[in-house]
Amino acid sequence: MALALNKTTLKQQRDQLKTFKKFLPSLELKRQQLLAALKVARAQLAETRAEYDALEQKVAKTYPLLGSSTARSRNLASLIRIREVKIGEENLVGTKLPVAEKVDFELKEYSRMVMPFWVDLLIGNLEQIMELNVVLQVREERVKRLDYAARRITQRVNLFEKVLIPRAEANIRKIVIFLSDQERAAVVRSKIAKSKSQSKER
Repeated sequence: MALALNKTTLKQQRDQLKTFKKFLPSLELKRQQLLAALKVARAQLAETRAEYDALEQKVAKTYPLLGSSTARSRNLASLIRIREVKIGEENLVGTKLPVAEKVDFELKEYSRMVMPFWVDLLIGNLEQIMELNVVLQVREERVKRLDYAARRITQRVNLFEKVLIPRAEANIRKIVIFLSDQERAAVVRSKIAKSKSQSKER
């Protein structure tokens, strides 16, 4: 669409530029907050992964005991299961993020006289692994959502900084130059008309 080179369009372009410059700092602040939150979320995710891997390795050292155990034929993992997972939600600068609030477990009854001594420890470790797995999934989702939100806000900031503001400024310059040229041309025409009229009077 062609740009109308007149005072009405000049006012519209100046109003738009003012609006763009007004909203840009708040968008930039939101972008910085999201990037900071993303950095924290990635660090928390890495920490949870490391904790999960370390615990898994610790439990794996117990597995050789299972082979020589009288409980070998039993599925020890079936002694514990997750009964309920409560996931909350928090709002961070317009981005909804999941929060792992609570993980409840259900433990089957078993005889401590029949089971080996280390079964209690193994069940405690399995409970920790299962809980960490829930936290890990929630933190992965947080990183995913924050990454998406940060990319979207960065695109908006770039749109304002690199497209909308420069375009409005260029349009204003173009209109101002055109109107100045028109005014000068009008003055020149006026002077020519005046000099012609004076020469006719003579």
